[in-house]
Amino acid sequence: MTSPVDMTSLTARDFSNQNEVKWCPGCGDHAILKHFQSALAKSGITPEETVVVSGIGCASRLPYYMNTYGFHTIHGRAMPIATGIKLAKPAANVWVITGDGDALSIGGNHYLHLFRRDIDLSILLFNNHIYGLTKGQYSPTSELGQFSKSSPSGNEEVALNALNLALNTGAGFVCRTFDRDAAFIQSYMVEAQAHRGAALIEILQNCPIFNDGVFDAVIEKKNQAEKIIRLQHGEPILFGENKEWTLIVEDFEVKKALASSIPESQWWIHDELSKSKAHFLSQLGHGAYFDMPVAMGVIYRKSQNKAEKKYSDYNSTLERLINQGKIKEM
Repeated sequence: MTSPVDMTSLTARDFSNQNEVKWCPGCGDHAILKHFQSALAKSGITPEETVVVSGIGCASRLPYYMNTYGFHTIHGRAMPIATGIKLAKPAANVWVITGDGDALSIGGNHYLHLFRRDIDLSILLFNNHIYGLTKGQYSPTSELGQFSKSSPSGNEEVALNALNLALNTGAGFVCRTFDRDAAFIQSYMVEAQAHRGAALIEILQNCPIFNDGVFDAVIEKKNQAEKIIRLQHGEPILFGENKEWTLIVEDFEVKKALASSIPESQWWIHDELSKSKAHFLSQLGHGAYFDMPVAMGVIYRKSQNKAEKKYSDYNSTLERLINQGKIKEM
């Protein structure tokens, strides 16, 4: 750690230790790291207040490049270790950096219970649909039929949906973006940091070595108008080259509809506080909705009144346990 800095003039450089970054050329991790450092500088916190915890995988090298406190832990265990740090230091700004294999395979049980307990942590889930560090095996998020070194005939397992899983187990802030989403990704990180409770950002990220172009059909600029729904709270869901399409729910299914074919009063207005709509949005681009556009942005945000009450209750319980001598303040 360097000496404390003036938080009013923080820049991304204050969160970088200037170590040589050792990811493959073209890896999406490079962009995510830069955006993360910039987002922290915008969040009004200092490096001394911040702890970055990772497990095992390509993404998990990130703490090596941060001028913050950091822990590079063991495979799948970043979340319980981060929970312990938060219990010991409730005021700390604790981030978990993980990948689709690290979080959803060996770490899957911790993933479920972290959201169930609504621990006040911010999680960046780098999702490239592959195991990169161990040279290209399919991961829990690899789609059906995806070819890899461990599935030369095509993956035969149904992919896990990271966001829907988090919603089902109690996550209070659920968001999706992608590594090159320069206009929005930093603001999502700032919002996740400010949220009281468990906050998840899934980042679709390219692996140029073992799964190159896996998201091109969605995130290439020429495809974004048709394949991305950019969510804005309180705004209608419209997409297409001329914003001609919207979504409707019919017979408990989401369907694509021409906006001009229905009254504006029936257009789907995005509501971050609606968990039922969030479940639909999280599934777009997956499973039965594989051909639908993918929702990008804040899909769900629990009411902050409820979240802050839970956080207040959590601090009160912690203080009581310290006073009773059942745990020690660090």
